[in-house]
Amino acid sequence: MVSKTKTPKGKRHNKLELHDRNPHRARYNFALLADSCPELSDYIELNKYGNESVDFSNPDAVKVLNRALLNHFYGVSFWDIPAGYLCPPIPGRADYIHYLADLLAASNQGVIPRGKGVRVLDVGVGANCVYPIIGHQEYGWQFVGADINPIAIATSEAIIKSNSCLKGNVNVRLQAEQNQVFKGVWQDNERFDLTLCNPPFHTSEAVMKSENQRKWRGLKDKPNASANKLNFGGTQAELWCEGGEAGFIGRMVKESVAFGERCFWFTSLVARQENLELIYKQLSAVGAKQVRTIEMAQGHKVSRFVAWSFLASDQVDYWQDTYWSN
Repeated sequence: MVSKTKTPKGKRHNKLELHDRNPHRARYNFALLADSCPELSDYIELNKYGNESVDFSNPDAVKVLNRALLNHFYGVSFWDIPAGYLCPPIPGRADYIHYLADLLAASNQGVIPRGKGVRVLDVGVGANCVYPIIGHQEYGWQFVGADINPIAIATSEAIIKSNSCLKGNVNVRLQAEQNQVFKGVWQDNERFDLTLCNPPFHTSEAVMKSENQRKWRGLKDKPNASANKLNFGGTQAELWCEGGEAGFIGRMVKESVAFGERCFWFTSLVARQENLELIYKQLSAVGAKQVRTIEMAQGHKVSRFVAWSFLASDQVDYWQDTYWSN
């Protein structure tokens, strides 16, 4: 059975429909952000409406803005990533975390489980470590981040070790097998309340470059912008894989069966709405007992994630009493 939770229809306004608990709903206060991260001052400029902003086509500006946001809102004093690695928009990442909290609450009499008893696996943590930062700082959850890229793992480790709020609460593991998702990083007798994932979107580098060129052609106020420039960066493993998003999620669904009794909710972002039908069929084929689709509105864009669980009703009750009672 597939149940869907959708955001209300109607005209969408920038940032006004982020999650109610998302601290990034309001316009950025660049003066406060620059106090948290003085180097941001070098990138603040007036946009065409006369408001303070940064040039979002400039990867350096985006990275410094993220550094300021993570410092100001989440208490992270050190954050840096290598050139060319994915530098994700923080508001959207925070929305996924807050909707995951609601998903747990819906399975716990409306109460969000918080603290170290809640364990989360981030599939594809990347070099930025953003989901664990937000999830731990907002809800006290414990995180394991997995990635196939040794540089990404080393960079996330540096972020964790440089911030006392993360040490002992977040750890990362190298996925040695490129075609595996959970196997090799999910340890024996280990359980997670949630898994989360932002899967590679494209099927190949050529497709990714074509999509990016189309995006840049739409930026009429940036006539000199390079069509091959990725303002949010991203390495091969972060941006494309065999089968693209649908292929990656399909492999995740198949692997999740073996870990079904050791996880409450498996989840993944789904960028392409047209992939949902195939995902539902795959989940039905492997015997998922609950499937939900949660929609999230971010500015003028609607995104979503799919969640599935293999737990029977008595296992759900046991999970609540054993792990969430406090």
